[in-house]
Amino acid sequence: MMELSKRNLKRKAPELDPAIVDFSLDELNQDLLERVLSWLPTSSFYRLRSVCKRWSSVAASASFRLACSQIPTRDPWFFMVDSHLDQSIVFDTAERNWKNLNHPVLVKEDNPSFSSIPVASSGGLVCFRNNSGDLFVCNPVTSACKALPPLPASAQNQALNAIAMNSYSRDSYKIIVVFGEIPNLSVRVYDSSRGFWEDKFMLSRKSDESAGLDASGDETLYFLSKAGDVVATNMQRSPSKQYSSVVTAKDGEEIVYFLSLSGTVVACNLNKKCFLEYPRLLPVFLEYSVDIVECRGEMLVVVLSEFLESASLRVWKFSERERSWRQVGAMPPSMSHEFYGKKTDINCVGSGYQILICVNSSEFSTNVLCDVATNEWIELPKCFVDGKAKDFMSAFSFEPRIEACV
Repeated sequence: MMELSKRNLKRKAPELDPAIVDFSLDELNQDLLERVLSWLPTSSFYRLRSVCKRWSSVAASASFRLACSQIPTRDPWFFMVDSHLDQSIVFDTAERNWKNLNHPVLVKEDNPSFSSIPVASSGGLVCFRNNSGDLFVCNPVTSACKALPPLPASAQNQALNAIAMNSYSRDSYKIIVVFGEIPNLSVRVYDSSRGFWEDKFMLSRKSDESAGLDASGDETLYFLSKAGDVVATNMQRSPSKQYSSVVTAKDGEEIVYFLSLSGTVVACNLNKKCFLEYPRLLPVFLEYSVDIVECRGEMLVVVLSEFLESASLRVWKFSERERSWRQVGAMPPSMSHEFYGKKTDINCVGSGYQILICVNSSEFSTNVLCDVATNEWIELPKCFVDGKAKDFMSAFSFEPRIEACV
């Protein structure tokens, strides 16, 4: 009797209007069709041309790109970097799968020794640098590419510390380069809206010892080389992360962060034209592998270290109020213990609340996605190309936007 009562309480499904059932997207005018299609995932962009002639025309329409630009945000893609630099593979966080962009994003010339690697990203764009020191900005989705004017000869003869990128609007971006050796640091900025490199300016060291920002001490760092050897010398980066840096906008001030040769975090305030070094997270002999990322406008540091016969992978944030580092995330010990004793190197990139960590050693390679807000850690599935698993050295995050202009 009770079961019968429950069945009687179920609502009858409403009958659909035949006019709605028979509705087709073909009945929309061009403007409405473009607005509807603009909400589709960016991965659908590649399939629009094969649906029909009308949809193919939409994919190439300037008004469709305008409609896409009005979509507030897109789930990020991670542009993956392997040792061969011969393919354009991304990880789509919306669909949680790997994609081959099927077009050559890397900029090459007739010279077979000429190659380029990604060095920075922002918004919907990725910046590449070739072995001649030239910079290129590309949209990985559309393969649109633009070569930037060469840096002045005087700048090319200086030591290069950092290359950062900041998209301050949908159709404009800045490329920021930091030259010199501490304490003699200089900055040059390329503004796409102006189309040229601005005059360089010097950075003065900000003295803040009372605030606990004294980075003095032993400059020798025991770091992990890509060959898997622990070396007592200045810190080095894998080629794609050699000039790794991030940009944040804080209280109206633009700040570029990068890792010094000794492994300290350097903060360059572009508005005040000064810099400072943050204190070390760990004593030199404990520091194992470190990288910096940007998440939701904050600079975070990811550190892999070994202690008490186990490996620890943690995320740190510098507290301005307490003038010290505060832990904001930690990989579960059951996951990080796998890295112990394997001379593991990490290269990281942030996007929103997510951090993608490329973990490499001579024995294995894996990619882990961390959600800083929930402290959730997920190992990504392996990426197979022609039946072989790809090992990625690093990654760069970008918003997949077909309207992003180079």
